[in-house]
Amino acid sequence: MTTAPQVVVHRNPELLAAATAARLVTKLVDAQAARGHASLVLTGGRTGTTVLQQLRSTPARDAIDWSHVDLYWGDERFLPTGHQDRNETQAREALLDHVPVDPARVHVIAASDGAYGDDPDAVAHAYAEILAAAARPEDHGDVPAFDVCLLGVGEEGHTASIFPSSPAVYETDRTVVAVRNCPKPPPTRVSLTLPAIRCSREVWLMTTGSSKTAAVAMALGGAGEVQLPAAGAIGTTRTLWLLDKAAAAKIPNVFTPPLA
Repeated sequence: MTTAPQVVVHRNPELLAAATAARLVTKLVDAQAARGHASLVLTGGRTGTTVLQQLRSTPARDAIDWSHVDLYWGDERFLPTGHQDRNETQAREALLDHVPVDPARVHVIAASDGAYGDDPDAVAHAYAEILAAAARPEDHGDVPAFDVCLLGVGEEGHTASIFPSSPAVYETDRTVVAVRNCPKPPPTRVSLTLPAIRCSREVWLMTTGSSKTAAVAMALGGAGEVQLPAAGAIGTTRTLWLLDKAAAAKIPNVFTPPLA
């Protein structure tokens, strides 16, 4: 069962990142209290990385038992290990190198110089196997029921590395795919698919700036996922749009979000 998206608008990107980090602490602590562990899907980009930096800097981060958090990525740029544009590299520098995570619970998407070589399809298949192995019987599928899936939203409405009208947006069976000929560099990536994202308990879509205004308004106004992939990113219990004032400027009148 899914619910209608909820919208929270913050005054500026800095406040959005800080508030989202605080929200994450609460969510992960609550998940660990309920089940003894928590799972989080990370995203790249400016906002996603800033959220992790804010999480690193808040003393409340120590309320989380980092040794019992499973970390995944919604997508990855198919680049060599340690490349500054890899989402993994940015996440490690922003947060993961500074908290006591269990390396066995940090589930990275292989790099272009990794075990599978320069073959993004093999990397996608391997990551799908990682997800399937992590899924529990109660998850009823080949993907864990992630507690939170963090996602960004692009100017044209892409999320993860699922771009409008691309082959990835039509995928219904596979949980992870190689993505080629992306309209934004780098052209080759590996991404969770919308069916995999929709296994998340909560999906949080974060975006800021006036360049995102049209995409946000269309996604929340009922656009289809082929045209606006972000519109198809839906959680099983909650779908949360976290926006700054600029990105929220043209939200349909049916939404009257508070300004936080």
